[in-house]
Amino acid sequence: MNRAPREDSDEKDVEVGQHKDYAAGVPGVYHALKISYQQMGAQRTARTLLKLNQKDGFDCPGCAWPEKDKRHVAEFCENGAKAVAEEATRRLVDADFFAKHSVHELNQKTDWWLGQQGRLVEPMIKPAGQDHYRPISWDAAFDLIATELRGLDSPDRATFYTSGRTSNEAAFVYQLMVRALGTNNLPDCSNMCHESSGSALTDAIGVGKGSVQLEDLEQAELIVVMGQNPGTNHPRMLSTLEVAKQNGAVIVAVNPLPEAGLINFHNPQTPKGVVGGGTDMADDFLQIRLGGDQALLMAVAQILLQDESVVDRAFIDEYTAGFDEYAAHVKGLDLAELVAATGLTEPEVRGLAARFAASSKTIVCWAMGITQHKHSVATIREIVNVLLIQGNLGRPGAGVCPVRGHSNVQGDRTMGIFEKMPEWFMDNLQQEFGFDPPREHGFDTVNSIRAMRDGKIDVFMAVGGNFIRATPDSEVTEAALRRCRLTVQVSTKLNRSHTVCGDTALILPTLGRTDRDFQASGEQRVSVEDSMSRVHASRGNLKPPSENLLSEVSILTRLARRAVGDKVDVPWEEFEADYRTIRSSISRVVPGFDEYESKLENPNGFTLPHASRSRRFPTHSGRANFAALPLEYPRIPEGRLLLQTLRSHDQYNTTIYGLDDRYRGIKNGRRVVFVNADDLVALGFEDGEMVDLVSEWVDGIERRAQDFRVVKYNTAKGCAAAYYPETNVLVPLDSVADVSNTPASKSVLIRLEKR
Repeated sequence: MNRAPREDSDEKDVEVGQHKDYAAGVPGVYHALKISYQQMGAQRTARTLLKLNQKDGFDCPGCAWPEKDKRHVAEFCENGAKAVAEEATRRLVDADFFAKHSVHELNQKTDWWLGQQGRLVEPMIKPAGQDHYRPISWDAAFDLIATELRGLDSPDRATFYTSGRTSNEAAFVYQLMVRALGTNNLPDCSNMCHESSGSALTDAIGVGKGSVQLEDLEQAELIVVMGQNPGTNHPRMLSTLEVAKQNGAVIVAVNPLPEAGLINFHNPQTPKGVVGGGTDMADDFLQIRLGGDQALLMAVAQILLQDESVVDRAFIDEYTAGFDEYAAHVKGLDLAELVAATGLTEPEVRGLAARFAASSKTIVCWAMGITQHKHSVATIREIVNVLLIQGNLGRPGAGVCPVRGHSNVQGDRTMGIFEKMPEWFMDNLQQEFGFDPPREHGFDTVNSIRAMRDGKIDVFMAVGGNFIRATPDSEVTEAALRRCRLTVQVSTKLNRSHTVCGDTALILPTLGRTDRDFQASGEQRVSVEDSMSRVHASRGNLKPPSENLLSEVSILTRLARRAVGDKVDVPWEEFEADYRTIRSSISRVVPGFDEYESKLENPNGFTLPHASRSRRFPTHSGRANFAALPLEYPRIPEGRLLLQTLRSHDQYNTTIYGLDDRYRGIKNGRRVVFVNADDLVALGFEDGEMVDLVSEWVDGIERRAQDFRVVKYNTAKGCAAAYYPETNVLVPLDSVADVSNTPASKSVLIRLEKR
C-alpha cells in the first residue's frame, strides 16, 4: 500500500471486453475508494474526501462543474476522488529518486508510470549539459530565473504558461508579474480547449462564458449535449441531468460515440442508483459524423424557420442583429447536403428540429468535441443562432452551456491569464499599480510553440499542468522546448514535461489544493471560479508532504521581487503574507469582484454577472448577433478515416490514473483505436490487428503513432477514436481552428497501416 509501481505498463497485455451501458453506480464508488486507499490509506481517505467540494473544504482539482447550495456528505465523483488521491498521496519524489533516474530514463517511461511516483517535495535543477536533476535552494532557483529574465534582449523572449488548476489569487499575481516584466506572452490551457467557445460567444452575445446556472438545467424542457462525455469528463453533471429528467426534460445526445453516462446513470447517492435500474438519460442519440455539427444546426435552423409560430419575432426584433441576412442564408442552403454532412438520416435531423420546436426552454451544452475542429468557432455561432431563433437566451431554463473541463480554467481567464486582454483590463491594472502594462498582444499556446521552434523564445515557465502532453505535434513541441535556455515547471507531481528540458531546467514543487497554506498572517484560503461563473473559497486540510514546499503565490511573489525589482510599485511581500491583499486589488481591477472578501464569507460563494441573463448584449452592435456563415465539414477520402482524440475513463486531461477504460471495455492498455465494423471490412483490417496510425496533411509531412490495437466499436461510420496524449503526435501544429487557434484534435485525417 502507498508504494509506487516499480514496473511500467506493457501494452501487450491489453484486454478488450464489452462496453458498459450505464455510468457510476457501485462500481464507481468501489474504484474511487480503491484508488484512494492505495494512494492515501484509509484514515487519510476519509479525512480528505469528506472535505472535497464542501463549503468549509477545498475545491476539487478535477473538473469545474458547480456544486448546489445543498451538498451531499460525499460531494465528489469517481474521477474527482482519483484526482484528490494522486495529490494527497503518501508517495514522494525526492532527491534520491532523481539521483537514481536520469532525465533520459524518465523520458522513456509512460505517462501513467511517471504520474504514479508521487508528490515532488524539493526544488530541483538539471544543469546545462547534465542528465540528472539535483537539489537547489529556493533562493538560488529564484536568482537563476530572475537573472535569465533580466538578461533577455526583450521580455517577449519569454513565455509563461498556466494550468487551469491555479487559484484566482495565484493567477492574478502571475499575470501581474508577467506584465510588469513587459510582455503579454500568457498562453494557457484554455487555448487548447474552450478558446473556440470564448471567441464565438464574445462576438455573438458579448460575454465569452456560459449563460446558465444549475437551476436553469433543472428547469429546462430540452437539453442538447453535443460533443461531450459527461460520464467520464464531468461526472457530477449527470446528477444535474438526472434532476432535469425527473422534472420532465428531454435530453438529446449528439456524439460520434455512444457514451455510457448518457445512456443510463446509476446515481450512487440514491437507492435507485445503487439497487435499482438507474435513470435512462438521453431520449435520442444522434451518432453524428465528426465535424458535422455545424451542418446539423444549420439544417435544424432551416426547418425551424419554415414555421413562423416557433420563431420568437419579438425577441429577435428587440434584442438581435443580422437576422434577415442569416435567415436568407440558411433558407438558401441545400438540405440534402446538410443532412449528408452529418452522417445522419433526414428523419433524425427533422426529429431534432421537432424537439427544438416543441421546447420553450432549451439549453445546448458542449465540450471539446465541438471546440477542436477547424470550423469550431463557426459551429458555436450556429449553436447561438439556433437558440436566438426561439429567444432561448436570457430567460430561466435556457441558454448556452460550454462545459469547462478544468477546475479554475475559467477563473484564470477572468484574472487576466490571456495574451490579449481588453484595454479596460489594462487600464484598470495601470490605475491600481501605477505602471502602463504592455498593450501589444502576446503569444497563445500554439504561437508560443512556433516561437520556441523558431528560436524566438529563451525562457519557458509553466505554473501547473503538463505542457508537453497537453499540446499538439509532439515531436515538434518537444524539439521546440529543448531549444530554450531555461525551462521552469511549477508542479505538484512528476509528469512528462519534467523530462523535456531546456539547456537548464528547474522543477519548483508547490502546495496542492488539499494542502494547508500558512503565511505570515496565518492560514490562507484561495478562491476559484466554476464553469457557471460561481466564485467560492477553497481551503486545504492536510499537512503538506514536505516543509520545503511553497504555495504558488509564494513562488510567484518571491520570483517577482527578484525579476521585476523596483520597476513597478507592487506590494509583493504583502501579497505573499496575506492573500486578502491580493483579493483587495482584484476587487478594483476585475468587474464583479467588489466586496470580494465579504462575498467569500458566503459558504456558497457568489455569482459573477453575465449580461445576457438580463438580455443585455455588450457586443459591437449592442445586440446578440446572428451570423451567416459558410457551411464547413470535413471530407473523408476513400481509404481514410477521420480520427478524434479522447480521454479514457481512467484519465483526466493529461493525467493518467490507470490503464483501464471500463465504460468502453478496455483493460490494461491505452494504445487502441476504435473503428466502425463496416470500415474495418472496407479497409481490409480485422478486430485485434496491430496497426500504425498515420496522419496526412497538406504540408506533405506524415506523422505516425505506432503500435495500436484495432478495436471494433460502435463509432460513426468513417470515424475513429483513440486516446490522447498518445495521439497528439498526429496533430500538426498548424492544424488549428479558425479565429481561436485551438488545435484541431477532433478531426485528424488518418490511414491505418498494418504492422
